[in-house]
Amino acid sequence: MAPWSTYRQAAGIGAAALATVLLVAACGGESGGSDSAATASAGPNTVALINGGKITTCTNIPYEPFQFNQGDKVVGFDVDIVDLVAKKLGVTQDIVDIDFAAIKSGAALNSRKCDVAAAGMTITDERKQNLLFSEPYFDATQALMAKKGSGVTSLDDVKAKNLKLGAQASTTGLDYVKGKGFEPIEFADSPKELLGLQTGQADVIVQDLPVVLTWLKKPEIGAKFEQVASLDTGEQYGIGMKKDNTALKKVIDEVLAAAKSDGTYNAIYKKWFGTEPGAATGGASDGATTGESPATTGTESPAAGS
Repeated sequence: MAPWSTYRQAAGIGAAALATVLLVAACGGESGGSDSAATASAGPNTVALINGGKITTCTNIPYEPFQFNQGDKVVGFDVDIVDLVAKKLGVTQDIVDIDFAAIKSGAALNSRKCDVAAAGMTITDERKQNLLFSEPYFDATQALMAKKGSGVTSLDDVKAKNLKLGAQASTTGLDYVKGKGFEPIEFADSPKELLGLQTGQADVIVQDLPVVLTWLKKPEIGAKFEQVASLDTGEQYGIGMKKDNTALKKVIDEVLAAAKSDGTYNAIYKKWFGTEPGAATGGASDGATTGESPATTGTESPAAGS
């Protein structure tokens, strides 16, 4: 009896071990769970990513020239910047198009829809409560756009002439003009904002300067509209991350510093804006339209950001 008893005992132990292995495999095989994360290495840094082999970017398309569709690809200034981070980590970039409100609130990052948010997003104290930002990667400002011959050269003119001012919802441009005492018409995204100007729902709109300049490069828009003023708001864009993702922030900041040091950043900037960083890119604060417009980069109209 002893040999048979020993066999049954060994078989029982083997079955229990197999059940344990299967249970562990089942628990570990759930992709996207709160405890599962892929990792990517960047020198001594190990960065947790939500999906193996790629860094996932949340953005809001289109927002030309920062991110927009060109054929079956998403391209733009922000895309090229995050590609540098992907290269450093030894992964590729995957882009998720999502509502801008979910980006700036941190909801998209907290729900593990993405690792980073790159959407022409201005760093603000309010947003810092929800997001961890990289070092600034773009100096931004706002612009006013109106029909040619409007006679508008400033926000004071908008008020004096009792004109209808439009702004994109959830943006710093909206916050800026509200801070100046305006109650602008709010548009859900920038294509709707531009359409509002074209159809007379608004007489003047406020939008990020690079976006306005990209719009005006399109002949059908540039023939009828112009940038009438530049509003120096002192804004800077940052790449957003989940609040506790300090390892990824370290890598991104290192990548940005290296790109600015070795000329890579300047090359990407010139590719999308047609000029070197720091060169004049828009109208003076009194409304004179000067400087170069960005390179014509596609046919999509900008959507969200700032």
